[in-house]
Amino acid sequence: MQLANKRKGSSLTVMLTGELDHHNAADIRETLDGMLDGSVKDLILDMSGVTFMDSSGIGIVLGRYRRMQERDGRLYLSGLGGSAEKILRMAGVLGLVERK
Repeated sequence: MQLANKRKGSSLTVMLTGELDHHNAADIRETLDGMLDGSVKDLILDMSGVTFMDSSGIGIVLGRYRRMQERDGRLYLSGLGGSAEKILRMAGVLGLVERK
């Protein structure tokens, strides 16, 4: 899994590329949380490059959703498709998180 990010004002977009699974979930969680300084109000996870996602990905998304809620911010998902969209839909996560 590779992460790339771009910042525009108080918005942070993180592009995820590769497999989001239990093998790399802890590293991804730590990296994402390290990017969230106090000025980030909108976190956009661009999932268009995710080729596979298991239930660990649900935990990543829900954890960042809670973290953004705690700081009065928002989490958005963009570029959903394939297994990522399917597993998030089945888990009911898409009802919580806004899409861009």
